Amino acid sequence: MADLADVAGVPGTDGRAGRVDRVDRADQDARADRVRRVEHTMGTVFSFDVRGGTGPRVEAALDAAVAWLHHVDEVFSPYRPESQISRLGAGTLALSKCTPEVWEVMRLCEDAERRSDGWFSARYGAGGAFDPTGLVKGWAVERAAAMLASAGAAAVCVNGGGDVQVHGGPWRIGVSDPLRKGALATVVHADGELAVATSGSAERGCHIVDPRTGRPPRAAPASLTVICRGLTEADTCATAGYAMGDLACGWLESLPGTRSFAVTADGSTWTTRGPGG
Repeated sequence: MADLADVAGVPGTDGRAGRVDRVDRADQDARADRVRRVEHTMGTVFSFDVRGGTGPRVEAALDAAVAWLHHVDEVFSPYRPESQISRLGAGTLALSKCTPEVWEVMRLCEDAERRSDGWFSARYGAGGAFDPTGLVKGWAVERAAAMLASAGAAAVCVNGGGDVQVHGGPWRIGVSDPLRKGALATVVHADGELAVATSGSAERGCHIVDPRTGRPPRAAPASLTVICRGLTEADTCATAGYAMGDLACGWLESLPGTRSFAVTADGSTWTTRGPGG
């Protein structure tokens, strides 16, 4: 059964963004049916932690999940001139000729833009070319984790650059403190299908802008973490919430099945628990 989240602050605890451990540490050391793998693609690092299934079916699913992430990079990377997204933006590929995944991601981006009243946008900057990078990594990770869970793995964690999708568990997911290097701001306890996504400026500088002005968000938190069942939604909500700045708290509080945790620029924190969250 999925436990949406149990968020507890842990000031002063060492850790790093996206760090995931099983709660039952002694048991995890004793188990032989555990597979770990690290893969580099989409300009970041993806890690897999799979437990309770090392047979041929799970191993084949892990290979398929890795191949899926590379496929997503080939189709959606704006840094590859031969990708479908780059060619679509350049006008050398018609939308009708794109793969079904492009149509799916475009629909998901439109849904996220509508649900966030435009605070999430895949069209901004000069010309408003379609750029789904704010959604596609979370979507790809969510699907990769589902492949492994469907293959019979008892517990799955896929971490894509610090954004995490888990199945089974229990898991303990550490969220780094954006203001204190090497410390955790909070720990999320999960048992079931759960996703954790964080947006902020600590690691990459201010890379999320207010889509209405094209400028850095007003009164944005130092970091904003969103917790819900699927990483596609968690990722887009974290992006939209960060872009909203001081409007994020009220919006996130209204989202069913969603929790959030923010660290503000002065080091204070706030949390939300939406209806059913």
